[in-house]
Amino acid sequence: QVQLVESGGGLVQAGGSLRLSCAASGSIFSINTMGWYRQALGKQREWVADITRGGYTNYADSVKGRFTISRDNAKNTMYLQMNSLKPEDTAVYYCKTWLMGNDYWGQGTQVTVSS
Repeated sequence: QVQLVESGGGLVQAGGSLRLSCAASGSIFSINTMGWYRQALGKQREWVADITRGGYTNYADSVKGRFTISRDNAKNTMYLQMNSLKPEDTAVYYCKTWLMGNDYWGQGTQVTVSS
């Protein structure tokens, strides 16, 4: 079992920045890839970025160059630094990981970007 808890969401003006955190606990020693997803109101959940234990990263085109994913394996925490935020980034952001064929999700944190 893995537990994921996101934090760091909030309200920010367009052009601003936020940093999200995702703290993992439980059976975390075998976790390799962790990722961020988001879901805007009335839309499907979409992938944002992911990172392997070794630090290899991938980004959706919509956030490339603006968002940076990172992780601190010693603290069992993943981060998403979001810069140059746009109103279309408004969504609930979720962290996710995979372990032994199971998906684990956090509860989500709301990010609202005002124009």
